[in-house]
Amino acid sequence: MAEFEATRGMPAESMVVFGVASDVQLMDRWLPQGLSVHDAGPGTVEAGGSLVPGSGRHEGLIRASEEQLRVEWGGRDHPDYSGWLQVSDAAAGTSEVTVHISLLDEPDTGARADEVRGLLDRSLDNLAGEVQRRVSDAG
Repeated sequence: MAEFEATRGMPAESMVVFGVASDVQLMDRWLPQGLSVHDAGPGTVEAGGSLVPGSGRHEGLIRASEEQLRVEWGGRDHPDYSGWLQVSDAAAGTSEVTVHISLLDEPDTGARADEVRGLLDRSLDNLAGEVQRRVSDAG
């Protein structure tokens, strides 16, 4: 059983960051290469790509709470996978994002665990870049 968590500062207020992070249409811009997510109806997404176990597309559940600035997800057909993303306010005009991923069928040490940590860090970097674009486009 492996639990992974990473936190990164973001160059915008929490509501802007949450707006980007919770928009399923934008997720492919910041999620790791090899993971593609598409809206499949209320509270449901389809996921595919080389990072998704098995073949074909898989159905997942997603819930975004603007009041809590939190996004939660899990694999409907892969119950060993779930995660959450929490946005919180930081210094003036900035915020912080923490992402937590549970992979119950993965080890928490070794090369695979290091790969997952790297993917998580790159995803947060990509999210910060997408947020920066949103802020720049608005200004």
